[in-house]
Amino acid sequence: MTESTEKGKSERGRTGSVDTGLQPFILVKYFSFSALGVFLIFTLVLSWIISNHARNVMLKQSEDYSLLLAGNLNQQVFRRFVLPAVVRYGQIALRNPEQFDYLDRIVRGVIQGLAIDSVTIYDSSENIISYSTVDELVGLRDRGGIEYEKALQGSANSRFIYSGSIWSLLAREPNVSCQLKTFIPFRQVKESGEEGESIMGVIEIVKDLSRDYTAILKLQSRIILVSSVVMTVLFLVLRTIVWRAGKIIERKTVERLKLEEQLNRTERLAQLGTMVATVSHEIKSPLGIVRSTADILKKRIAKVAPGNENLAQIIIDETTRLNTIVTEFLDFARPQEPKLQRHDVHQVLTRAVGFIRPMAEEKKIAIDVEMLPEAMEKDLDEDMIYRVFLNVLINGLQATESGGRIRIETRRGPAGEAVVRVSDTGIGMSPELLEQVFQPFFTDKRKGTGLGLAIALNSVERHHGTISVESREGAGSTFTIVLP
Repeated sequence: MTESTEKGKSERGRTGSVDTGLQPFILVKYFSFSALGVFLIFTLVLSWIISNHARNVMLKQSEDYSLLLAGNLNQQVFRRFVLPAVVRYGQIALRNPEQFDYLDRIVRGVIQGLAIDSVTIYDSSENIISYSTVDELVGLRDRGGIEYEKALQGSANSRFIYSGSIWSLLAREPNVSCQLKTFIPFRQVKESGEEGESIMGVIEIVKDLSRDYTAILKLQSRIILVSSVVMTVLFLVLRTIVWRAGKIIERKTVERLKLEEQLNRTERLAQLGTMVATVSHEIKSPLGIVRSTADILKKRIAKVAPGNENLAQIIIDETTRLNTIVTEFLDFARPQEPKLQRHDVHQVLTRAVGFIRPMAEEKKIAIDVEMLPEAMEKDLDEDMIYRVFLNVLINGLQATESGGRIRIETRRGPAGEAVVRVSDTGIGMSPELLEQVFQPFFTDKRKGTGLGLAIALNSVERHHGTISVESREGAGSTFTIVLP
């Protein structure tokens, strides 16, 4: 079966009431989880803000340092290269290898040990690289960009070039990099050390901040990770507490509602039983008289008018059927207390199977029986359990078409219970019918009182057992009887 439902009448009736009983607690639970979720989000956002602030502070310090270095480089290049070169050569011409090498030695001496990637000097008259510590860049045009234009206007500026994020750290070879490019106007320097107004070019300093940027990203990831772990632990603790509290409250609610339902059911059945018992008792005696009279009449007709005795037989058959119905009413209205004795469940079940086997053969329905090899002895009322098995088997027989199959198997439960399963390949039941299958007087057949399964349920419960059904339309039904 692809779908199964294991519900008795009492479980179906309690669902709505249980939800109502648990509603206040569910609201508290949802509020707790919502508050925890909000706190988690707030913590993550706060962690991100703190780590982001730390990154900005680091970058700002690096930018200030680069501007200070660029100013010092401006002083050194002007005093140690520009002035001597003008005196010696009459003009500055970096195309002259001697001048270029002289400037290169000065620049490299200034930046030595300072983790500077490159120093580039742009011409002031056009956007061309006159000097760079990276030989491939010398002579390239239009590489300055908007930062170059700002520096020509006298405004020192910087920009960061990022690559990678926190997620990049998860890779085996993280692609994380950060460069700081600082552009300052290359000015003349007065004798007093102050910078003049004349701009001779633009100095670009590129500094690699990848290590610092990676450290900041690791700090961010650690803060977020620790916050997530702490909040996850808090969530699991709260969830465990709420789950256990929910189970306790649900169990208490179910017990209370079950008790209320049993009381209401007992009261209703008591009233119904009184009425049914009275009516059935009044009917049973006249039925017996009618049947006896019809039996005598049948014998006389056979002598007087042979061939017409079937008329009397009809009366006998119908009174017998009515007597069976009345007996069911009395059994339902005045349920007996079980007279417990030691019996083998297999023997009782075999007796019931033997009773229905001729009917099954007549309908061409196969019966498969698979019982445990050892006996399953229990304290039970043999007649009551026999009728339980018989009612379930007859129900399966009536639901199965010709050529179908009924399977009966027994096994032991985890606590030593006797478990009997009766499966059929019949038409099955819809969820709506499944809800009412154990209700008194409910039947979907044209004949019958609808009391068979109700009596079976009552008998099993009086043995402190359970009976349940799994069914799906077109896929048959399976009844499971558990006797402790």
